[in-house]
Amino acid sequence: MVHAEVVRVDAPRPATLFGSGGVERIAKRIEDEPVELVVVDAAVTPVQQRNLEKAWKTKVIDRTGLILEIFGARARTHEGRLQVELAALTYQRSRLVRSWTHLERQRGGFGFLGGPGESQLEMDRRLIGERIVRLKRELEDTKRTRGLHREARRRVPYPVVALVGYTNAGKSTLFNRLTRAEVMAEDLLFATLDPTMRVLMLPSGRKAILSDTVGFISELPTTLVAAFRATLEEVTAADLIIHVRDVSHPDSDAQKADVETVLGELGLAEALPQRMIEGLNKIDLLPEEERAVVLRQTERQADAVAFSAVTGEGLDRLLALVDARLGAARVVHEIDIDVREGGAIAWLYGHGEVLERADEGEVAHLRVGLEPADAARFAQRHRPLRMAPVR
Repeated sequence: MVHAEVVRVDAPRPATLFGSGGVERIAKRIEDEPVELVVVDAAVTPVQQRNLEKAWKTKVIDRTGLILEIFGARARTHEGRLQVELAALTYQRSRLVRSWTHLERQRGGFGFLGGPGESQLEMDRRLIGERIVRLKRELEDTKRTRGLHREARRRVPYPVVALVGYTNAGKSTLFNRLTRAEVMAEDLLFATLDPTMRVLMLPSGRKAILSDTVGFISELPTTLVAAFRATLEEVTAADLIIHVRDVSHPDSDAQKADVETVLGELGLAEALPQRMIEGLNKIDLLPEEERAVVLRQTERQADAVAFSAVTGEGLDRLLALVDARLGAARVVHEIDIDVREGGAIAWLYGHGEVLERADEGEVAHLRVGLEPADAARFAQRHRPLRMAPVR
């Protein structure tokens, strides 16, 4: 990076965003330095983008364009690439207006940093529109497939725990630590774009499904929220949400507000108090005094845990809290079952928490913690069995 600065804009100019003095000053700076690209950390209209490129004689992209470039570099799976392409084309379609010089356009190709292309404006607009329709159709198929997968998990059923948080908060590092997976986890923005799921073993021996999701960011463009809605639906369907925060970041509180705003847009605002755990990550990066304060605060809170996904400190308490929250709805039942009913006994061990077992001859006396849905399912499958809640 050659140069970065904050430019004060009292009233955004429709033609150039910045005032004439600011445009000229930056143009002079660009003349003196070898600059090939200018990134404006704000929303820039197509007209503003074209005028700034003419004034500065270099390529210009705005905040959304930069995020899309990063997304394009990070997407790994077919679904991830579809989502990025849909968002990019939706963004690019609005920038075709008068962005041409004869038959050569200033921003060619799929990305925004590419070279010239050779196609007529109307044909390009039509082709982009047709491609957007196809992408939406493919993503709708993906949405239906995800729905079928969720139904299958409900039949198993394993509860789903979703990791959410600001980009680079350490979600993938936590995911790898808890599940012994090898998801890409680097000090990068949007290192994870494709949702990943793995089995999570809880202290009680119960299993859950842990889901790693795309990171959020402030002022997330609506085109990106729409494109990634199929992925974010995994969050809305989760039984429990862990909001992973980078407690060492100076803007941690602002990042928290941004994440909660996006979750609210997904319709989760009312459900958050009951379904969310706040995970304060990266305590290993805090000075000792700040670290001690954070640890004391979270010890007094029932829905917050401080930990380090890198060192593993505090993860035992996180898992215990997840286990307790997922098991809060369980009711303990006494069940007498024939020991020869191996399938039914195995089902109870797989779906419930067997607290006690005593075998007398051909009868096994079990005390099992079951969620209401599982208890009803078991009773329906094995009607002759006596099931009595323990008082």
